[in-house]
Amino acid sequence: MAMRIRKGDLVQVVTGADRGKQGRVLAVDRQAGRLRVEKVRLQKHHLKPGRKGARTGGIVEIEGYVDASNVMLVDPSSNEPSRVRVQRDGDRKVRVFAKSGDPVPEPAQI
Repeated sequence: MAMRIRKGDLVQVVTGADRGKQGRVLAVDRQAGRLRVEKVRLQKHHLKPGRKGARTGGIVEIEGYVDASNVMLVDPSSNEPSRVRVQRDGDRKVRVFAKSGDPVPEPAQI
C-alpha cells in the first residue's frame, strides 16, 4: 500500500469519533496502514511512579493510532481536506492536491 501521508503533514479526520479535527502526523505505521495525529484519539495511560520518565506517575494522555483511510491531507490554500495524487516531475515523484493541483508542502519536522 503506497501511503501518501508522511510524518509532519497536516491532516483532518474525515470519519469517526474525532471527525473534523485537524493536527500534525506524529508517527506513521506503514505496515498496519495507521498513523498517530496530535490531539486525536487521546488515550489515558496510568503510570506508576518512576516509569517512562514520569517520576511522579499519574495519568498521562497519549495519542492513539487512527487508520490512514480516515484522514485526508489539508490543502493550505483553502484549508479544506483534499485527496492527493503522485505525479512525476522529471525523474522524481511529487505529491499534488487533487482539488487545486498545487504541490503538497514539505512536512514540518516534529
